[in-house]
Amino acid sequence: MSGDTITIGDFASFNLAIIVYFLGIHLNRTIPVLNRYNIPEPVSGGMLVASAVLVAHLSGLGEITFSLAARDFLLLYFFTSIGLNARLGDLAKGGLPLLILLGLTIGYMVLQNIVSVTAAAAFGQPIAYGLIGGTVSLIGGHGTAIAWGPTLSENYGVTSAIELGAATATLGLITASLLGGPIASYLIDRKGAVPGDEIHQVPTIGLERDEQSYAAVTHTGLMGTILVLNLTIVLGALLQEILAAAGLDLPLFVVCLFSGILLSNTVPVFFKTLTWPAHSRSLAVVSDLALGIFLSMSLMSLQLWTIAGLAGPMLVTLAAQVAIAALFILFVVFPLMGRDYEAAVLSAGYAGFALGATPTAIANMTAVTKHFGAAPRAFLILPLVAAFFTDLANAIILRLFLAL
Repeated sequence: MSGDTITIGDFASFNLAIIVYFLGIHLNRTIPVLNRYNIPEPVSGGMLVASAVLVAHLSGLGEITFSLAARDFLLLYFFTSIGLNARLGDLAKGGLPLLILLGLTIGYMVLQNIVSVTAAAAFGQPIAYGLIGGTVSLIGGHGTAIAWGPTLSENYGVTSAIELGAATATLGLITASLLGGPIASYLIDRKGAVPGDEIHQVPTIGLERDEQSYAAVTHTGLMGTILVLNLTIVLGALLQEILAAAGLDLPLFVVCLFSGILLSNTVPVFFKTLTWPAHSRSLAVVSDLALGIFLSMSLMSLQLWTIAGLAGPMLVTLAAQVAIAALFILFVVFPLMGRDYEAAVLSAGYAGFALGATPTAIANMTAVTKHFGAAPRAFLILPLVAAFFTDLANAIILRLFLAL
């Protein structure tokens, strides 16, 4: 019936996301501009489906929604995989870049809120309204926007803060998905940030060992990998409860990332004969699958008509944020992170989470490395900064701005 809400169930949504991913591959192969600027396949396919859903909505045929239960679990798989691949020795080697990126990110978060609050003031809006166009919805993403919405509405008088934040986060996610590839292409083509001879094509998250046991994907390798992932997620859930009881409320995917780091730096030390999935092809396959389907589900489920609810001041703020993000990446992040190929890949990822979300950042970097080669340092340090430190820093920074 016209105007009804059509809900696509769990199983159908999951399989449709796979189809959307393959659709994105086809679009990127047939539309040169998508391939040239390294647009992630889930973005290409997901935006086409989201546009079709928008047409159905505007035509009065009904509102199509998707079940996202599988997406949320895949997010845990993805971030747990990143944690399992993080060795303290690797972190020590990349310690200075990690600290530099963390410092840059904290500074950028303050800058992002200054831009949004200044733009809001120019339109006669309060600080709380401006923060929605800053780290509440952009670096914070949908989760932070929804979490902060009631506070901004009830305590600071921002009408429809949740809806406004979700719409802003949606537009930020789209922009983030489209900005990273062109930035990396510019830095590689125009600034000479080309990969060196030592760079080889390897799976995105898994950095392979030379042992024969890591040379191929087998059913036993996959089963062992999935078992370790599941046990790590269980540990993450337990740690989350302990931290919550202590007054530290962190998203489950962040705690699972930390659990992966903890286990990968203890279990292999005490059980040297145990086959551990860190840096294996099996883990790379699972993490890439989780990321691809997660992003496909995220993009195809975007309700693009919510963007129409954004007021003029917020659209102006978002335009300013995109310009500031691009300038900050080109003239601050890229130079300070080394002006090399790794810095170019990292710049693509930075665009992804500065305006969108950490999975978007990884997808941006993945699209670049598929063309040019691996960037292990970028894949190590950016998720740690974006997924682990950012949520903690954002909560503090937002409180400071609201106290002004």
